[in-house]
Amino acid sequence: MKAQKTTVPNPNKVTRSWWEVDASGNTLGRVATRIAHLLRGKHKRDFTPHQDCGDFVVATNVDKLKFTGRKIEQKKYYRHSGYLGGLKVTKLKDELAGKPDQVLKRAVFSMLDDIKFRKKLMSRLKVVTGTAHTFTIDKRS
Repeated sequence: MKAQKTTVPNPNKVTRSWWEVDASGNTLGRVATRIAHLLRGKHKRDFTPHQDCGDFVVATNVDKLKFTGRKIEQKKYYRHSGYLGGLKVTKLKDELAGKPDQVLKRAVFSMLDDIKFRKKLMSRLKVVTGTAHTFTIDKRS
């Protein structure tokens, strides 16, 4: 019986391409899973879980994300300063009015595995509220 051959890519020779994801009219979760998949590199044939082989992603039209149900009024984001009484609560409606790009970044960050290079993966995500940007795109998604 012949053993199966596995190939491990050289981390110094990983080719990274640019993808553009249009978020208009799509729900937050669908867009975030697509972006996390591209950032991690799971769409590539030579994906290896312990190596960083993901691509760059530009998300456009983030201000036109769609939310189902009553999430805009009911969804809350929590953060704690570490001090007594330091719990801060922000509603999704307020977050969208101030920084709509942070909503998508937080969703993608939560969907990526808790690995050593998660912040490095997030640095390859570029979020744009409109359609105009200055990034060079190789492929479109």
